Amino acid sequence: MKIAVEGCCHGELDKIYETIGYLEKKEAVKVDLLLCCGDFQAARNEGDMNCMAIPLKYRMMQTFYKYYSGEKKAPVLTIFIGGNHEASNHLQELPYGGWVAPNIYYLGYAGVVRYKGIRIGGISGIFKSHDYRRGHHEFPPYDPSTLRSVYHVRNIEVFKLKQIQMPIDIFMSHDWPRGIYHHGSTAELLRKKKFLRQEVESNSLGSPAAEELLAHLQPRYWFSAHLHVKFAAVKQHPPKANAAPRVTKFLSLDKCLPYRDFLQIVDVAERPGSSEGLEYDPEWLAILKATNNLQSTNAHPWNPPENNGLHERWDFRPSEAAMMQVAKDFSGELAIPDNFSQTVQPYDPKRPKQHASPSCNTNPQTTELCATLGLTDLYAHALQGGGNLSRIQAGTGGDDDGESADEHSEYPTDTSGLSSSYNPDEITIEDEWEEEEGKEEVDGSSNPILAVRGENPSDGPAGEVHTPGRMVLPAPKSDTSPTNLSHLMNLPPPSHSTPAVAAHLCPGAEREEPCEDEDDVADDDDASALPTLKRTSDEAEAPGSKVTTPRIKRRNQVIYTTVEDDDE
Repeated sequence: MKIAVEGCCHGELDKIYETIGYLEKKEAVKVDLLLCCGDFQAARNEGDMNCMAIPLKYRMMQTFYKYYSGEKKAPVLTIFIGGNHEASNHLQELPYGGWVAPNIYYLGYAGVVRYKGIRIGGISGIFKSHDYRRGHHEFPPYDPSTLRSVYHVRNIEVFKLKQIQMPIDIFMSHDWPRGIYHHGSTAELLRKKKFLRQEVESNSLGSPAAEELLAHLQPRYWFSAHLHVKFAAVKQHPPKANAAPRVTKFLSLDKCLPYRDFLQIVDVAERPGSSEGLEYDPEWLAILKATNNLQSTNAHPWNPPENNGLHERWDFRPSEAAMMQVAKDFSGELAIPDNFSQTVQPYDPKRPKQHASPSCNTNPQTTELCATLGLTDLYAHALQGGGNLSRIQAGTGGDDDGESADEHSEYPTDTSGLSSSYNPDEITIEDEWEEEEGKEEVDGSSNPILAVRGENPSDGPAGEVHTPGRMVLPAPKSDTSPTNLSHLMNLPPPSHSTPAVAAHLCPGAEREEPCEDEDDVADDDDASALPTLKRTSDEAEAPGSKVTTPRIKRRNQVIYTTVEDDDE
């Protein structure tokens, strides 16, 4: 089956589905599934927009509300994880996953599902060590701190995923597993993103929690986004016991913009005898049941139970009987029901509400799933003023009153030195990087879509790469002939490029320079470093004065307006 993988969505659903339709027509293929690797931005109305960690000037409704309201329906089944630019109040309604719109499924804080026999897992958010050991304590209305900490990965989700024993075919994370850049063309990555050099050389770029999951799960494919660059790698894992060594093919993609590598199609063999629809995964549901009492909705630090004599139970790997019980709970029917329902009034462009308050609602999908499996609805629990669920039971979990002398965080708590690289053309916040678009078009590839053929998840070498012609969104009508490239997923990933895109000229410009309004829009609102202002060779004289006044060329207008937003 054909699986389309997309990097950072940033609410551009119309353009993504339009691109898939263009590719299906051009390549005479049918895409069965779309995977989105975070920053989905499922904003239903203006209240949701206020729950997104995005600068005010970039808070635009985009197109998701059309799919939520029923005005449109996703033409292909879509599965996504959360990133660091999300309508967090909406996604928190579905901690265990669920439909955010017809045919669009969210995996939850962490989750595993099956589609045509393929096991697809993922973890939402990005890693920050100072929040890693806390519970999911953030709920609307968010303050400036919880607006960001709400999308930080927690160790309870990593602990659940580490209970998985059966093979995973595809796994998604928003930020990269730490160290994965050493298994691909590192030089090509640093050519595209020069400011990442310090983190790469110190091996501090990426998520240590995702690195741990990569070593444990060893999936066939791992897809990520976040850094807004296309990068491929192949990770050879050491063999476990007497099993044959596994290989993970890693691919990260850009965000949905013209001339960017934001979409790729992978050909994955479906398993014979599997059902056609989206299904719950019995092993994952059994893990959710077993670990329900370990969850928390308070901010106290917590370490997962270990075999150190302090905990009654530390192994939560489900038995065959536990998985059979899950199937029995669902009366043998593991197909995920089409039970989407609206919980808020969707955005109406004819009647905008400028000062809408964020909603905080329980979701019937979560209520139904919790009732079936005996799970706790974290949102409802928090609304009732709850904290821990049942950790106070002896031996169930870790220390809840703070960090004990015997239990320490497995990751450093000081991350101040992990993002010290200087990028003169961008604004950074929460490890989201963005460079000047014109520079990337010259330095990097400008092909927006790549199709990978001949991939078999169970065995066989990497498939052949086929690249359709360059396409400018939003009008996918190019009849440019495809360009064949070399193999993508073999080590090292190929270095490929196409002719640089000519810069659009400002009307009346004296030189051939890009228009300021065509600079790439940064996603972040924290100006970590301002660039040195550049003079043009022209100097204009001030009226009535012999002193010349230099003209300043602002290479990235976004940087100069950031302070104004902060003041507002």
